[in-house]
Amino acid sequence: MKPRLSVLTLGVADLERALAFYRDGLGLPTQGIVGREFDHGAVAFFDLAGGVRLAIWAQADIAHDTGLAPTPPSPTAFTLGHNVSSRDEVAAVIAQARRAGAEIVKEPQDTFYGGYAGYFRDPDGHLWEVVWNPDALPDD
Repeated sequence: MKPRLSVLTLGVADLERALAFYRDGLGLPTQGIVGREFDHGAVAFFDLAGGVRLAIWAQADIAHDTGLAPTPPSPTAFTLGHNVSSRDEVAAVIAQARRAGAEIVKEPQDTFYGGYAGYFRDPDGHLWEVVWNPDALPDD
């Protein structure tokens, strides 16, 4: 297996609500929901940096596709990291997430490694860390 990630899919309870949060609230670029013509196929993709795509797909449809029973999401099972270029940008993204309806789990603050970070949960409970790490600045 090559060390790359091309698509990260989040299971959501309400595809329209999740689309509005990510597109309208956070401003992520998307063509909107595609695949409605297929049973269990409606999904939305968001283009991220480095060619990675974020997808949102109904959790019930993921369960159908995989054959697994749906389970409640666990916000501590994994986090999504959004690395930014400055402390001020951390605060701005957390404020944007708050306006979009996210639950702010941890207000931005200094980290033990010399950075600055805060956490929010999207409407489906997925946990995002917004972080400025002076040793790992994003290319863009």
